Order: sequence, then structure tokens, then C-alpha cells
Amino acid sequence: MHVLDTPIDEKSIRSLNVRDLVTLNGLIFGMRDKTMIHCFDRGNPLPVSLDGYPVLHTAPSLKKVGDRWEKIIIGTTTSTRMDRFSPPLMETYGVRAFIGKSGLYQNSLDAMERFGACYLAIVGGAAAIETTQIEEVEAVYWPELHPEAIYQLRVKDFGPLIVAMDAHGNNLYAEVQARTREKLPQIYQSLGITFE
Repeated sequence: MHVLDTPIDEKSIRSLNVRDLVTLNGLIFGMRDKTMIHCFDRGNPLPVSLDGYPVLHTAPSLKKVGDRWEKIIIGTTTSTRMDRFSPPLMETYGVRAFIGKSGLYQNSLDAMERFGACYLAIVGGAAAIETTQIEEVEAVYWPELHPEAIYQLRVKDFGPLIVAMDAHGNNLYAEVQARTREKLPQIYQSLGITFE
């Protein structure tokens, strides 16, 4: 178990290995598809530094009360469709970790090795617990994109998260898929299914 305070340095990220557990304290930033499209496809530089910080793939349910944003529920979304944005977030903006479901692809894994980053898997369907671990929505950038703006979130004991892709080129998702492929013939045989 690793307890990390953000911002996270490269050495700390490179000390993590697939299957390690992580909890986070400090700031993380919530982002999703529209935010990244607004930045990379439409040429709008991010209005806040992400250097050393994790990005949570989310589109939270928040309500604005006066000048503040209050959380209702903050869940996590599937990461794979945002894969193309992950390498430039690492290279240009210094993102150290991505938090989400389903992992990222090989291009992102290669970038994690180069820049010292990782992918932290969160349990799907755990939004209620996740929301309690977010102490405060400190700021919302590009609020006109809500619910796909940039959310500066202060967290405490956020996790546990599983290191599913590390800065050494290891990928837990690929390992599980490989083991599954190995076992499929036995499973088919036990079910009486044959393939010509």
C-alpha cells in the first residue's frame, strides 16, 4: 500500500508496480472527453497547471450554490475513449496518473514509460464511496463545459486504487486478457463446444 500526497514526483510514480494499492491525498483534477477536445482539438491551453497531478476521468454531478460548487455524486467513467489525449497530457502538462475504469491502450502505456506516469484503476460502481473521499470542489475551470469542465478536487484517503498500468511497461489488463485466452479452450471443452 502506498499513500501518496499530490503533486506526485516522477520517482514516486516509478516506484509503483502493477498490483500495488494506492491512496491519494491532496488535489486531483477531474476531466472528460469534452474538456480534452476543447484543449487539444480546438487549441485552448489548459487554464491550470496539472504538473504532478492525477487526472480523474469523470463528469460529476454538482450543484452551484452562490460562488461554490457542491458535490452531489462524483463517479468515474471509462478511460479508453480518451486514450488519444493521455500522451499529450503527460508530455505537455506533466500529468502523473490517470484514474478511471477500463485502462488505456499501448500508446499511452509507452508514454507512461517515457514520462513517468501510471494508470490507477478504481472500482466501478463505487461513486458513493468515492464522493465521500472528495472533501471539496475547490475550483471549476471552463465552467461553460459543465458537466465536462475541469474540476479541482481536494481528496483525503482517496482509494484504494489499483496500479493497473505502470511506468515499467506492465499492464494488468493485458495480463488478464492473456490468461483468459489461455483458459478459453478448456472452458469451451468443458461446455462441449468445439471449433473446426
